[in-house]
Amino acid sequence: MRTNQKAERPPLPRSPRVSSPPVAESALREVVRASGLLRRVAEPHLARFGVTPSQWGVLRALHRRESEGGEPPRVTELGSLVLVRPPSISGVVDRLERVGWVEKLPSAGDQRSRHVRLTEAGRARVRRVLEDHAEWVASLAAGLAKVEQARLLHLLHKLNARLGSMTDGAPEPSAARRRKDSP
Repeated sequence: MRTNQKAERPPLPRSPRVSSPPVAESALREVVRASGLLRRVAEPHLARFGVTPSQWGVLRALHRRESEGGEPPRVTELGSLVLVRPPSISGVVDRLERVGWVEKLPSAGDQRSRHVRLTEAGRARVRRVLEDHAEWVASLAAGLAKVEQARLLHLLHKLNARLGSMTDGAPEPSAARRRKDSP
């Protein structure tokens, strides 16, 4: 016998309330997004000069070191300067050496270690990129007023200091506090 009653279905689960992510999460997501977008903009710009962003980072770091009168850095130190891991920095330096923009010099104190310095061709490449670099950088930041640029710089310095302390093995303040308070 048929009944007109519909079989009772269990109620659908309620969707959890979707709340906005905390401000810190949103801010960090924007930093990561800005970093990716900056790389997308930088790649074609630097490609006009035959340089990749990684190569530019190395060339610029060597140029700064040279301009400040510093000694040529070791390959591992150069990796730390441009935040590139040792195997990757070696590859970048090797490619720059093959095109004649850098040269590796033996270390006086450690035969396994090599220092890296710009060649004259490398200096010329850096000068060529730098000819319009300030204008290009200004165009990137043109959406921010000068006071906003200064504030952004200040905030990024603070964020980088925090992140740097975390990578140097320093305990995070809240973790240190928890250890002190725990039995």
